[in-house]
Amino acid sequence: MQIKSTSAGVPSRAGLGFGKFVAIALLSTLASGCKHDGADGSQVAGWTLTDPEQRHPILVSQQPATLSLRVPSSADGLTPPQRARVLEFASHSSTSDAGNSRIVISAPGGSANEGSAMQAADEIRQLLINTGYSETKIAVEAYQASGRDAPVRLSYMRYVAQAPECGDWSENLARSYQNLPYPNMGCAAQRNLAVQVANPADLLGPRTMTARDSNRRDTMYNKYVKGETLGAAKEAKTIQSVEDQ
Repeated sequence: MQIKSTSAGVPSRAGLGFGKFVAIALLSTLASGCKHDGADGSQVAGWTLTDPEQRHPILVSQQPATLSLRVPSSADGLTPPQRARVLEFASHSSTSDAGNSRIVISAPGGSANEGSAMQAADEIRQLLINTGYSETKIAVEAYQASGRDAPVRLSYMRYVAQAPECGDWSENLARSYQNLPYPNMGCAAQRNLAVQVANPADLLGPRTMTARDSNRRDTMYNKYVKGETLGAAKEAKTIQSVEDQ
């Protein structure tokens, strides 16, 4: 098809319209060539969590840990095996809970072995104090019971870490155009941390500082007030002895 020209050599309006149509068709073809295979044009830019601690959180909760001791009415306190079980229970409490919660000693009231059970509860309390528990971390209470030999119970609330479930490989890692973390990224590290942590309460926040060594601090402060050398004097003597050799 030829484009008609006027006497001045300028294309006619029909020729200009045809040229615009061809240019728009070419732009549409170039734009469609930039699309990825399989894209329908409905997907828009979004956001996702990139921190594994937020994508795969570890849930920390409290669950009761209990120990029951059968104390007959004719018993005179705890037996040696029962004392060993109490010490083991206290050791697990200090290791897994780090003294975050109190140990509750529950003795039966109204049962036939009420007297011997109260005596055993007092002995348990003394054992806990001897192992390092303060009196504020121990609670003794009674519960209503009937029967012949109601048990003496020890309990405390321990922290438990629930690991996240991993294994989401639904996304094709060989064909991802968003450059975002895949669903299972960081999950294994979070799960291993939840399983291996000794005290799950550490995941909630740092522990409180222990009491300072007042004797050592007073000694060093007195030397400082008197103008005496502290640790540098011993180091200087050591260096001098090496140089003499």
